[in-house]
Amino acid sequence: MENQQNDPQSDIGDVAAEHVRIFDTTLRDGEQTPGFSMDRRAKLRMAQMLEALGVDVLEAGFPQASPDDFAAVAQIASTLTQTTACALARCVPGDIDSAGRALESAKRSRIHVFLSTSPLHREHKLNMSKQQVLDTAVTAVERAMQLAHEVEFSAEDAMRTEPEFLVEVFDAAAAAGATTLNAPDTVGYMTPTEIAERFAYLIANVKRGKHVVFSSHCHNDLGLGVANSLAAVSAGARQVECTINGIGERAGNAALEEIVMAMKVRGTWFGTDTRIDTRKLYPASRLLSELTGQNVQRNKAIVGANAFAHESGIHQHGMLKHRGTYEIMRPQDVGIAETKLVLGKHSGRAALRQRLQVLGHDPDEAAMDVIFPRFKTLADKKREIHDEDLEAIALGQDPEALGPWRLVQLSSNTHLGGSASASVKLRHDDGRETGEAAIGDGPVDAVLRAIERVTGNTLDVTEFQVRAVSAGGDAQGQAQLTARHGERDWRGHGVSTDIVEAAAQAALAIVNRIERQAAQSRPESSIEECGHGRPLFDLRAQGSAQKENHP
Repeated sequence: MENQQNDPQSDIGDVAAEHVRIFDTTLRDGEQTPGFSMDRRAKLRMAQMLEALGVDVLEAGFPQASPDDFAAVAQIASTLTQTTACALARCVPGDIDSAGRALESAKRSRIHVFLSTSPLHREHKLNMSKQQVLDTAVTAVERAMQLAHEVEFSAEDAMRTEPEFLVEVFDAAAAAGATTLNAPDTVGYMTPTEIAERFAYLIANVKRGKHVVFSSHCHNDLGLGVANSLAAVSAGARQVECTINGIGERAGNAALEEIVMAMKVRGTWFGTDTRIDTRKLYPASRLLSELTGQNVQRNKAIVGANAFAHESGIHQHGMLKHRGTYEIMRPQDVGIAETKLVLGKHSGRAALRQRLQVLGHDPDEAAMDVIFPRFKTLADKKREIHDEDLEAIALGQDPEALGPWRLVQLSSNTHLGGSASASVKLRHDDGRETGEAAIGDGPVDAVLRAIERVTGNTLDVTEFQVRAVSAGGDAQGQAQLTARHGERDWRGHGVSTDIVEAAAQAALAIVNRIERQAAQSRPESSIEECGHGRPLFDLRAQGSAQKENHP
């Protein structure tokens, strides 16, 4: 999709048929969540990604909250070239003036003023009458109009506000100059049916209802944030306030990626769309996880690790026949490279054969009759089957005793402000024990260089990931390494309470696969019989490895 910036002046007019504006509040509502704080540099990186994603409005922060928040909003506002920069402010002069100063250098600016309107908040939070709320809202909008290109007014706790009074407040805010009216479900209380009815009522009864943009801001306390946001869109809302990965206060905000893809996949139903470049959704999600140190749950819709993964044999067989059997969108549409057929105890022969072919093997039915039972036996023991396990099974070897190289000793040292050093000793199946040392940019890099020296195999690392696979002070970490050797990419993994050791095990897994495949490619290694330690078929004639770059 094209990343086009909507001209806010077009909000003055009938907006019913226009695109749905994405108002991203990852850096404000999302960032104020415990555990998700970001420094100024991280916020700027995220803001640049959000603009590349194509969000219409980016709420960069709450300038009055702290000097650092003010500085972050000001820096982001001066950087954005397409997206409207927005700052939050309470309906008090100091907040509004601070927001205005932070947005001074913005190419397109919006001040977002908010004020509670519900009986509960009026009595216990504000200690204000209805008339006082009305007067305060009007004064705030008028003040903000002097300091920014546009003003949005939010009625905090709108969904627990008397509908008639909410219309009265919105009438007053629109008359004062607000062109976006936000009716948030601040505590995530409503259901989709109620949300749709409330927005339909507001659009029909607010005097300037057809000349302003109605906005939805739904929290996820009952798990209905996205459903409620979409219900608001169906009823005529043309702005949705949301966050990447659904982060936000308490149970979070409505997830941007879910809203966007729901509207893309069900475009005919909604009759409208967003201007988001959906191919950047996954990269944006990954960047946020990197900046905050908070991982996305595996089963998270759209961007979770399992969103396009299939383990069930029935599902895998269907996917191999036709993608549409079990996927309603392509992983590439959200920026994920490919669907994953995860091999585990629920997988069937079709998925196993497909993965073996990717790895450069093409077993016939007789060989599969031997391989498949061995695969199932191993799958009952392991949560996930890795490529090196499959190759060992295909070659008639014991997956739990892979070689030829094994790690005997490892030590590493990090030098503060400088490089790192490491030494390793490896044992080969032929009886050799060899040790080498190396210097690298960090301990992992140094260990990899030492392993290269011992084995004589050069590994050009293209991806390195570490994740915890247990909890506590002695938690185990799994290292996943992708490296280029020759004309192929190779993957390996290792698990240890020591991350450097896990990386060494992952590198050895790759080196061992390279050497085992090289051994099987030699003419004297062509062995047709099946059995422990012998290949189930000849690998020399297979060309699949050259066709697929992800063994």
